[in-house]
Amino acid sequence: MYPPLYLTPEQYEVDGNIILYVYVPTGKTVYRNAGRIYDRNNESDIDITDNADMVLQLYARKQSTYFVNKVYPALPISRLRHDLMDRARRMTRVNTEHHPWVDMTDEEMLRSCGLILEDPLTNKEGITLAAILLFGSDTTIMSVLPQHKTDAIFRVFNVDRYDDRDVVITNLIESYDRLMEFGKKHLNDVFTMDGIQRVSARDKILREIISNLLMHRDFSSGYVPKLLIERDTITTENANLAHGHGNLNLKTFKPFAKNPPIAKVFREIGLADELGSGMRNSYKYTKMYSGGEPVFTEADVFTIVIPLSEAATATVGPTTQDTTQDTTQVTIQDARQDGEDKCKALVEYCIEPRSKQEMMRFLGLVNVNYFRKAYLVPLLETGRIVMTIPDKPTSRNQRYKKK
Repeated sequence: MYPPLYLTPEQYEVDGNIILYVYVPTGKTVYRNAGRIYDRNNESDIDITDNADMVLQLYARKQSTYFVNKVYPALPISRLRHDLMDRARRMTRVNTEHHPWVDMTDEEMLRSCGLILEDPLTNKEGITLAAILLFGSDTTIMSVLPQHKTDAIFRVFNVDRYDDRDVVITNLIESYDRLMEFGKKHLNDVFTMDGIQRVSARDKILREIISNLLMHRDFSSGYVPKLLIERDTITTENANLAHGHGNLNLKTFKPFAKNPPIAKVFREIGLADELGSGMRNSYKYTKMYSGGEPVFTEADVFTIVIPLSEAATATVGPTTQDTTQDTTQVTIQDARQDGEDKCKALVEYCIEPRSKQEMMRFLGLVNVNYFRKAYLVPLLETGRIVMTIPDKPTSRNQRYKKK
């Protein structure tokens, strides 16, 4: 084979016969075997050496290893969300107080991350698909990647369908917020200790598997990535450009960068760590959380399975089967009352003008869209709070105060 490959034969004995199994993984380049080019199709290998069109298509597929580096010269930087880039700058200060991004313009920041490149076909510069996925508006993302979405499912009681679901169709940073909030909503924060310090193993696990789900997927595929919470497992699935096949071993696995520009931004803003650390952290905190070990499976669909203890998805109070209509009504009333109490507390908190970020921190929320729909818009429409700059609703200096 050329270029040379490092292959590991596995020996099996079946009915007294020795069988040598050699798995040839998908590579980043086009390989030749005895001077011939083959295209793999499931379990068959098709000789395409004499078909120029099929050879050209094979080379094109290989060039899409870093699909997120696709350049869009026609889209200006103004199509990206300035507020998200500002948020990214603030997030970098958590680990580095004087981070270089703080003093950069939007364009300089994008260039430093490799999110503005030159299109090799037209020799024109433009923002990349990675930049759009990280900082683009929902409409801009849909215009360049209509298949982009992530499906979050909670399936414990109604196993035929689901108990709760959130289809996340937005940029990767806010997708992370939505998926984290979904996981925290449905998983109990079991008491765990790391040495002498109390830690949230649940949050640590969610951080690792969600960042992996968002960073390392194959965005060129139409396969819908999933975060699935069931009674005894959490499972994530995403399309993958496989560099091997089968379950990964913590001691021997070799990490590969799938989407380097996206991974770089996630590391800078503190949503991920260095390549390979996510698997080690998942093992560590899964043992604390449930006593089990996660399973990482490399294939065309990359899968992570986190085992759960009974306490992780246990509910307090009567089960679904025992819940009467009256109890359900009381629960709904209690939820509404709780929401009204939070609104009253938020209004009193806004005696002094407050920003959206301050109001969200006061409520303990991270999802901007949920905060806007559940609290901000209703309070503004009922006149319980007002804007300090009513003529410019989207101003960066906008504050809200009690009427």
